[in-house]
Amino acid sequence: MSDLASSAPDVVPERKHGGAASVVVDRVTKVFNQGRSDEVVALSDVDLTVGAGEFVSLIGPSGCGKSTLLRLIADLIEPTTGTVTVAGKPAAQSRRDQEYGIAFQQAGLFEWRTVRRNVELPLELRGLAKAERRARAEQMLELVGLADFAGHYPGQLSGGMQQRVAIARALAVQPPLLLMDEPFGALDEMTRERLQSELLGICAATGAGTVFVTHSISEAVFLSDRVVVMSARPGRITASIEVDLPSRDEAGRQAPVYFEKITEVRQALRS
Repeated sequence: MSDLASSAPDVVPERKHGGAASVVVDRVTKVFNQGRSDEVVALSDVDLTVGAGEFVSLIGPSGCGKSTLLRLIADLIEPTTGTVTVAGKPAAQSRRDQEYGIAFQQAGLFEWRTVRRNVELPLELRGLAKAERRARAEQMLELVGLADFAGHYPGQLSGGMQQRVAIARALAVQPPLLLMDEPFGALDEMTRERLQSELLGICAATGAGTVFVTHSISEAVFLSDRVVVMSARPGRITASIEVDLPSRDEAGRQAPVYFEKITEVRQALRS
């Protein structure tokens, strides 16, 4: 099945960010299997602040701890030392309060639930009434351009459409923060670029900040206000590169500064 035509605007609205920090990672170290012969130091003394509404990409060599850092922010694992604050609260409290939405490389949809009911799932867990869940789910599906597919099942959708459903589900609780772990990594290049533009439009429309893990330098530069470069394990932040493109569309991809920033990130990775 071909992917649905993009619902994103030709020119993505400008993102607004700043103000209170959405994420604060303070001197965090993560050690797996501590004290055992197979001990692994995944992250060492990491500091990271993400502003409200800011789009930050994490990039680095495989095994450098990008996904580990994302999972620490999500409170899916706990730091060995240091602290993580999300929306002004300890990460554990923010998880309980559903202060973030999360999407992974695999959409992770339930095949036996319709698209609408997949999006409704976090709202069910919050105890929202059926009518409110349905209205919110339909609003999110409209936002990602899939309103006409609410009654379909995941197996009837393309990979790109499934990822859009996963993003709609992540946004359903209207969180101030999105956490995304290579959500477009398994997609073909054309679908990937289309969804990148759609994601930027969604972030602009909702004002959500984003922490985005990727292996793609060009993707990181196109999407981000800031690209955070990590070293090989044990992961440390070695560079934080501001990205200010003239636009976040096809013209932006052709701008000289786009290629300059790609080179800057590549050099930071090599060093």
